[in-house]
Order: sequence, then C-alpha cells, then structure tokens
Amino acid sequence: MSQLSTKASSELYGRATKLIPAGVNSPVRAFGAVGGEPLFIAKGQGSELWDADGNRYVDFVGSWGPLILGHTHPDVMKAVAEASQNGLTFGASCAREVTLAEKVIASYPGLERVRFVSSGTEATMTAIRLARGATGRDLIVKFAGCYHGHVDHLLVSAGSGLATQGQPSSAGVPEAFANLTRVLPLDDEAALKALFAAEGKKIAAVIIEPIPANNGLLLQRPEFLKLLRKLTSESGTLLIFDEVISGFRVARGGAAELYGIRPDLVTFGKIIGGGMPVGAFGGSEAIMKYIAPLGPVYQAGTLSGNPVAMAAGAATLAVLERENAWAKLEDLGATAESLLKPIAQASRRPIAFTRVGSLFWFAFQPGEAPRSAANVSNDAGPRFAPIFRALLARGMYVPPSAYEVFFLSLAHTPDQIARFADAFSEALAEADEQRDA
Repeated sequence: MSQLSTKASSELYGRATKLIPAGVNSPVRAFGAVGGEPLFIAKGQGSELWDADGNRYVDFVGSWGPLILGHTHPDVMKAVAEASQNGLTFGASCAREVTLAEKVIASYPGLERVRFVSSGTEATMTAIRLARGATGRDLIVKFAGCYHGHVDHLLVSAGSGLATQGQPSSAGVPEAFANLTRVLPLDDEAALKALFAAEGKKIAAVIIEPIPANNGLLLQRPEFLKLLRKLTSESGTLLIFDEVISGFRVARGGAAELYGIRPDLVTFGKIIGGGMPVGAFGGSEAIMKYIAPLGPVYQAGTLSGNPVAMAAGAATLAVLERENAWAKLEDLGATAESLLKPIAQASRRPIAFTRVGSLFWFAFQPGEAPRSAANVSNDAGPRFAPIFRALLARGMYVPPSAYEVFFLSLAHTPDQIARFADAFSEALAEADEQRDA
C-alpha cells in the first residue's frame, strides 16, 4: 500500500513545534500513541475530511463527538451565518440561549434548569462545586477509567484496595485536592457498597460517565448504575451523570433515557454546541437555586451563552428531532456491528468489538470487551498503531489511540461503513504480514 503524501502537514507541524508545546493544542492530536506526525485538517464536508495536502478521508472521529450531523451541515451553517451577522459575542443575555435551554430541558429526563458554559470541563468543574455547595459536604467519588475534563480534583487515579484516596495523575494537582476524591473501580458492586457504608454521609457527589467512553467503551451493566442511584439517594449524595459524550447521542434523553435512571445533576457538551465550544450543567430547580446570583455557589463566564454557539446547538438539536436521528443512528451502528464484529472475531490477533448506538470500539485484547479500566489491556497501543497507519493510508480517519471510541454521524452511509470494513480487514492483514516478516 503506497504511503500518503503529507508534506504540507509536516511543514505545518514543524512550524507548530516552535510555537506550541509539542506542536498541538490537545495531547491526543500529537499521534504519539500511533507514531508519525499529526495531520493538519483543512476542510470537512458531510462524513469526510481533507488534510492540508488534499488527502481525502472518511471521518470516524467527528471532532471527538460533536458532529453528529456530519461536517458543515447546511442547517447548522445557515444558523451560524445568520447569528454571526448580528455579532459574535455580547457578554450579555440573548434570545438564542433561551431557545437552546428550552430544547435541552424538554429532552432530558427530570431536567428543570440548565446553565451554559464554554466546555465540558467547565461544566463538570462547576457541577462538582455546586454539589458541594448544595450538600455542605466535601468528598466526591469518581470511577477509574472515567474522564471528566482536566479538572484538578478529577485528575486522579485509583490506588490499591477497593476504595482509596485519589492520587494525582497530573503534575500541578495538589495532593490536598486529590485527598478529597475517592476513586472506585467500575462494575464493582462490592467496592461501591463498602465505600457508602464507610463514608456515605460525607460524600457530596458521585460523578460517572454512565456510558464510559474515554478509556475505551466500558459499557456498564444497568444493574450497577441502578445500585449507584439507590445508594446515592439513600445517603443524600448527589448523582452526577457526565453526558458530555453520550448526551443527545445514544438517545434524545441520553443515557438517562436509555437506562431509565434520573441523575440529580447532568453535564453536557459536544453535540449541544453543534461543533462550537459549548458545555452545560443542569438539574432540578431545588439544586440549581444554589448557583449565583440566586445562591452562594459562584459561576460566571464571559462567553457563556455565546449567540453563535447557541445557534449552532439549537440547529443541531432541531435536525436530530426532525430526522428521527436516533433510530437512523442505531441502524447505522447495527450495520457497522454486523460487518465489523465478524472481522474482529476472525482476526489472528484477539479483538473484542463493542457498540452502543453510534459509538463503537475495538478492544485489542482477548475475551469479552472490558467493563472496567483495570481490565483494559496496557498492550493495546502497540497492537493498534500499525492498523491505524494502514487505515489512514486507505482513506479512513480514525482515533489516533487504541483507547478512544469511533463515532458515526447521520452523514455516514452504509456504503462508507462497508468500505471501512474492507479497509479494516486489509489493515489487519497488512499488520499481520509486517509482524510475521
């Protein structure tokens, strides 16, 4: 297979490394886990991308999830153009944030109030602060393998034992912050019960990705999530669903609708911005009244409720509703599973395929797809790297990491999925030949 010509990307990368740490503005873009230099993208249209050299790809990243309609959807582009004609930002209230708030609240189970911010990280950070302010408690609980943005008290990893004090997993995070965070394994009912028996009355909030999708796709048993809901309710602890990825993707009402579980607080991002930088957090009126200026929990943002971003988000949600999008996305996901799972199962290397709706993932390890971070293979990266490069050479743009999920959009077609399946089969064969040589 001939290699791609990436001279323009390489030149841009060379310039970038002299200006930006590692030449990238987000770590996974550096291609460090798959080798080589990162691509610089010039254009997107529908389900396809073009890089700076003019190479064309079918895109299974979708800007890491926001582009559920595909790139440059005409309704979204029209909404953005109309909004931008009247100004890019006001630092004041505008009608479009009311419109988007109405759509979000009408869609999500139990949601009564929502506040917009500029990123998913900002949403989770404020949801934690709100939970502490509303409960008067300090401890929070997260799960190993769930990522909630680069928030100091959430950048911790599990230590030994069933439930431990968190240890910082990033330099610059004080141990004092991490010591207020407890880290539990996913899919471990005994550890969950033990922690709540010991410290339940001290815990302000438990935050979880109900569909963990940042360390592989670690699908949880509904019984585990329902136990979590039961224990938090009994102890007066707030349950926070981080639906930055799953919100408006796996169902109109996100994982809350899919599993029939109502959290106390929820965080959103990605899709509700339609490709623009947007996050949000919300909950009942009783909890949200603690947010300033109604209450003592402070949060503010000059660009919160930005009119252009609000227009993009509202247009995206309108298309999803009009197009019966979740049924169509489920059909596309089922097509992908029917084609890709047999290839994974027949591979000479062990690969487990897992999917929910329009999200799917290949676990490069033997056995069933894992449900906890501890069971995700540390050796998956080297196994995936040659397959990534082979897919890229065949015009398939996929996540440059073995631990990231693949995204489908309404713009994808069954034919493109079939082409991806053929490319995946060929990539596996090529990687096997290289390994055997």
